[in-house]
Amino acid sequence: MELVKEALNGSERAIARLITMVENELPGCREAMRDLYPHTGGAYLVGFTGPTGSGKSTLVDGVALTLCTQGYSVGIIAIDPSSPFTGGALLGDRIRMRHVTNREKVFIRSLGARGGLGGISQATSDVIKILDAAGKDFVLVETIGIGQDEVEIAQVVDTSVVVSVPGLGDEIQTIKAGIMEIGDIFVVNKADREGADQVVAMIRAMLDLGPSVTLWSKPIIKTIATESQGIDTVVEQIMLHRAHLKEHELLHAKRRERIEREIVKLLEHKISQYVHDRLYQVHPLNDLVEQVNKREKDPYSCVDYLLEFLEKK
Repeated sequence: MELVKEALNGSERAIARLITMVENELPGCREAMRDLYPHTGGAYLVGFTGPTGSGKSTLVDGVALTLCTQGYSVGIIAIDPSSPFTGGALLGDRIRMRHVTNREKVFIRSLGARGGLGGISQATSDVIKILDAAGKDFVLVETIGIGQDEVEIAQVVDTSVVVSVPGLGDEIQTIKAGIMEIGDIFVVNKADREGADQVVAMIRAMLDLGPSVTLWSKPIIKTIATESQGIDTVVEQIMLHRAHLKEHELLHAKRRERIEREIVKLLEHKISQYVHDRLYQVHPLNDLVEQVNKREKDPYSCVDYLLEFLEKK
């Protein structure tokens, strides 16, 4: 309770300790999250996704700096590759955020992906809540940068920014199907490189193939993040998208859907834990495994049998 109280008062030490508890599922983390939850809901969540090398970290650094100069408090979650030995983050993204690292209103935390699908870790949602409850006005989430399947980020944020860059070979590979559908704002970074206009044209062409009537016209912004060019426009469009969601009562609906998905996900996790623990308590699987291995039984029939067995127990 003391740790929660300190985090609610903005203590960076307490925030860091709570994040460590959640990320490593240490004792007391669920109780802490229950105490924090009534204080969440105030932060606006922005996700940044795109291929490795597109300059997401530098872009997030610039966006955070601009928000700070406008008087906002910012939390940054940078999902980094996990160490194969400790499971921890390698801190690469955080190192590149040099402009805001020591800013008073900015809290940066690197999280290891730990095998999480969609370029984000399993603990990301809880870490967002911690920063939200601690009073951050904006929480920026940067995905690991694994390619075209980083669509899960759209399920945990309010605005999704998709970052692309010229010079990756077949640029169209970076902006396919799912990634195009989740983007609310598109950024072509490193726009001083040859081919930037071509990438913009490709994105525009693919967006034109989507629904003809939409309430939000998805902007495509050219930036040079290392020189802070175009950053103000990105922040402006984030603010406009937030206003759009509120005006059309979409933000409330989006957050309700997020809560529903989270409840189902937490329930599935609990059920999975329960079934695993209970099953090994009441029914050794050795005999069934051996029968399946000998092709005397099939795994599908075994599952039906075990479900029936657990229901009776």
